[in-house]
Amino acid sequence: MTEPLTPLAPGSLSGRTALVTGSSRGIGADTVRYFAQAGADVVINYRNKAPRAEKLATELRDLGVQALVVGADLTDAESVQAMFSEVERTFGSLDVLVLNASGGMESGMGEEYALQLNRDAQVRVLETALPLLGRGSRVVFVTSHQAHFIRTTPTMPEYVPVALSKRAGEDALRERIPALDERGVEFVVVSGDMIEGTITATLLERANPGAIASRRESAGKLYNVGEFAAEVARAAVDEIPEDHTRLVGDTSSFAGE
Repeated sequence: MTEPLTPLAPGSLSGRTALVTGSSRGIGADTVRYFAQAGADVVINYRNKAPRAEKLATELRDLGVQALVVGADLTDAESVQAMFSEVERTFGSLDVLVLNASGGMESGMGEEYALQLNRDAQVRVLETALPLLGRGSRVVFVTSHQAHFIRTTPTMPEYVPVALSKRAGEDALRERIPALDERGVEFVVVSGDMIEGTITATLLERANPGAIASRRESAGKLYNVGEFAAEVARAAVDEIPEDHTRLVGDTSSFAGE
């Protein structure tokens, strides 16, 4: 049996508060778990998985930290404002904001949904959170190599709309770096390859059987959810690269920007 990952030193985030969007499951859940293990009070955000979010909160409270559960539709401005109003009432401020929630491959959504969630909502969440982010706080945007390098490296046709919208979101957030710098708020992008066990990987495999295995063969290794979440958690505390980009895993198949 392998030991659980502990990417952050116990107690290293004591006295700090972290919010991870889309953290009732998957990468978001493991990221918020790592923060709590390091002593941070945490905000678990979900869209429609309240029981999972509450179960995770109960687990994390047993670690001796506060865990606030807040449901919010990130594409709805009033819902986002209500979430951060609750964070302010409970904690007063925020030290780490991880923009993890994304999508666009779900069935039954409108043509513009990917852009609404992966670009517009990301900017909305950041701007709404800004009054709570003080000097030395950090914003982490989570993306994929397929999106980050979409301008120079083609990706699977089924993923193109998502990749383009996530890159648009990254670009929109990067435009705000000078303003964030003035406020003393740090910003970093974490980009990884396809992640084994995620909803996106499952949907891609369903649309294009063999796609994940093919990508795994090309890359040599694909991170699983816990491994990639560990990299996201580290990005919240590690030194930020000069280009504000933390590339996780193999990038040899991707042409530079």
